[in-house]
Amino acid sequence: MDVLSLIGLILAFVAIVGGNYLEGGHLSALLNGPAALIVLGGTLGAVLLQSPMSAFKRALQIARWILFPPRIDLAGGIDRVVSWSLTARKEGLLGLETVAETELDSYARKGLQLLVDGAEPEAIRSILEVDIDTQESRDVQAAKVFESMGGYAPTIGIIGAVMGLIHVMGNLAEPSQLGNGIAVAFVATIYGVASANLILLPVASKLKSIAIRQSRYREMLLEGILSIAEGENPRSIELKLQGFME
Repeated sequence: MDVLSLIGLILAFVAIVGGNYLEGGHLSALLNGPAALIVLGGTLGAVLLQSPMSAFKRALQIARWILFPPRIDLAGGIDRVVSWSLTARKEGLLGLETVAETELDSYARKGLQLLVDGAEPEAIRSILEVDIDTQESRDVQAAKVFESMGGYAPTIGIIGAVMGLIHVMGNLAEPSQLGNGIAVAFVATIYGVASANLILLPVASKLKSIAIRQSRYREMLLEGILSIAEGENPRSIELKLQGFME
């Protein structure tokens, strides 16, 4: 679990609710069903209108990365590449066939299979770079779904507040209800601005950073596989790949 994300979410909500309490407000003042419906429903509708189905489905799939990100072990990856190079040095490239069959990472498995098949280094680079670019683009587009939601939510919150004020203006004959009505109207604005800046935009940024780290890991594997194809010394390969360490 990504503890930092969990702490960030909790701290953000505690700050808002705690600040409201210290100012003399009550939690009930921040709870409003119609306002939540306007902001959440309107934001979701706008994003569905904007996003391709593939990007929206991928966004739902990778949302769990916020708390449970994929494991990206650069040091472990370097050790694996070095072990592959040692195997290739002792047994030849065909010795990697057994390794490829047991490899769980589909990207690494494809690279190893290309080595076993005797593909030229330039062909290997061309094939694997397409995989890197395609996967990164797919995940970044999915992250932009949350970024778009963060852009729409504040505006739709304002729409909710205006709708509430219209309702209040229709009851000017009852001054005792004006203060409470105006307060409720602005809850929609709070929902829109808070959801955008405390959840949606940070989520989008974090998902993008994870996608970029995954691409960096795959680039490391690519360089290692190319070095094996070119017959480089395992020690030289290790020193080269250490440049990818953060």
